[in-house]
Amino acid sequence: MPTNPRVGATRRRLTLLLFAELLVVWLVHQLGAGAATMPNTIAALPYWSVGAPADSAVAGADSLTAISPWLYGIETDGRVTWHPAAKEARWRAQLDRMRAAGLAIMPTIANVFDGSWREDVITRILHDAAARRHHVREIVRLVEREHYQGIDIDYEELRAVDRDVFTAFVTELAAALHERDKLLSVDVFAKTSDRGYDERNRAQDYAAIGAVADQVRIMAYDYHWATSDPGPVAPLPWVRDVLDYATKVIGVGKIVLGIPLYGYDWAQGKGEPVTWLQAYGRSEEFGADVVWDQLNESPHFSYVGDYGIHHELWFENAYSASAKFDLARRFHVGGVFLWMFGPEDHLVWSVLDRHWLGRTGDEVSSG
Repeated sequence: MPTNPRVGATRRRLTLLLFAELLVVWLVHQLGAGAATMPNTIAALPYWSVGAPADSAVAGADSLTAISPWLYGIETDGRVTWHPAAKEARWRAQLDRMRAAGLAIMPTIANVFDGSWREDVITRILHDAAARRHHVREIVRLVEREHYQGIDIDYEELRAVDRDVFTAFVTELAAALHERDKLLSVDVFAKTSDRGYDERNRAQDYAAIGAVADQVRIMAYDYHWATSDPGPVAPLPWVRDVLDYATKVIGVGKIVLGIPLYGYDWAQGKGEPVTWLQAYGRSEEFGADVVWDQLNESPHFSYVGDYGIHHELWFENAYSASAKFDLARRFHVGGVFLWMFGPEDHLVWSVLDRHWLGRTGDEVSSG
């Protein structure tokens, strides 16, 4: 029996409509919510950065979407409290300034006690279903009480055996926050495979976390660190490999790439964390020429300090940051966060506008 032409045309339209809907669903999953809006551009401030970095963030508010001050810690019973070293009154005044500048606030909770990462406190909570639920409720209460946009979770030094319970916690917290139209971001160690290089990497399931969190913030720094040999903090080839892996298992719109704005000064086998301003000051004080490492896209210099001690200092500046902004754009990730350890290279903001936000010179000067 011949097919009715009208029926055939209707079926084709329905098929095309269904295909279009499926395509939209797939794109939302891959790109994340809000992919068509200004990309996430976040200033991450540690509790000690209540001064110059906070001022810089407010001044650069038109280039930022949110602020994540590291303000909260965890008590052994799962309660979330202000970090003991954070100056609450001063920080509350800064938060008011940031809100007035139009910035959303997504503070960070970290399992740090007395200056050290304490995995035992958080793992006791994670492995106890009742304690985990209580911890989730505590976080949600905090977010609602303080009218935050959401929360950022930075739980470090977990072990491979904590992988499933950490995923369960993130899943439960995401569901509870989403019920209240709040957001969840999760900080993860940079790695180039699921296994990574040690226990901390195996504890974090990129795919599972990316399936439920709104943002997965990749800490793509400390490739060399305080107790390692001297070297670049975030060498570009390594950052590229990290993004190459991450974008295969996480929707690209959910990925937020960490951009460091600090360095380390190594002497006698130990690296001292330094701000860009300190690095610049030492190069001037000791007459050291800054060398640009083309492979790693990172500046460094050496000098002889007090008592004839040799120093090797690697740091990040606006130029090394620009290479990472370009990389983030090439991978089409959903955001970047600036780890503002202290006073940053003042050129970072213009570099951010051009290399990440794609603004022209006129837009930058008028913004």
